[in-house]
Amino acid sequence: MRRLVRTSVIAAGLVAALALTGCGAGDSGADPAEDRSGTAASGPTGSGAPDSGGDAASGGIDGTWAALTDGKAVALSVKAGKVALVADQHVCQGSVEDMGEPMLSLKCPDGNSDRTMGAIESNDGKTLVISWGSGKKDTLTKTVDGKLPGGPPTSVPSL
Repeated sequence: MRRLVRTSVIAAGLVAALALTGCGAGDSGADPAEDRSGTAASGPTGSGAPDSGGDAASGGIDGTWAALTDGKAVALSVKAGKVALVADQHVCQGSVEDMGEPMLSLKCPDGNSDRTMGAIESNDGKTLVISWGSGKKDTLTKTVDGKLPGGPPTSVPSL
């Protein structure tokens, strides 16, 4: 149990670090509206107002998301169309692509292809379901202020 919590915290920390260092929209002085040209109207309806910054360009999934899939931590960070994912000890980066609907297109430096093309099945603002081309499916919960959903346990249950 402690290993699982530790892995979740590490994964969330890695995604947060990636989001802050490599995935955020840089301060290039460019108008953010220009970066989203043509993509604001393509986001799922009800997922966010068109003037909600990078969220509209990201299909309404901007933020940090976390889950346990098959007992392993999965952490996803999306900001202004840029995506970072940590899952099964793989770190992947990419972007939200408009392919008639928002899709996550990622590359993993280690060559892993488990989560390289993902379709957003549903998003209610709290729970995000992504189906990956490999057949994997993640049901993620949006984190608040970079904290894991529900917080870490305060005690370890006895066996």
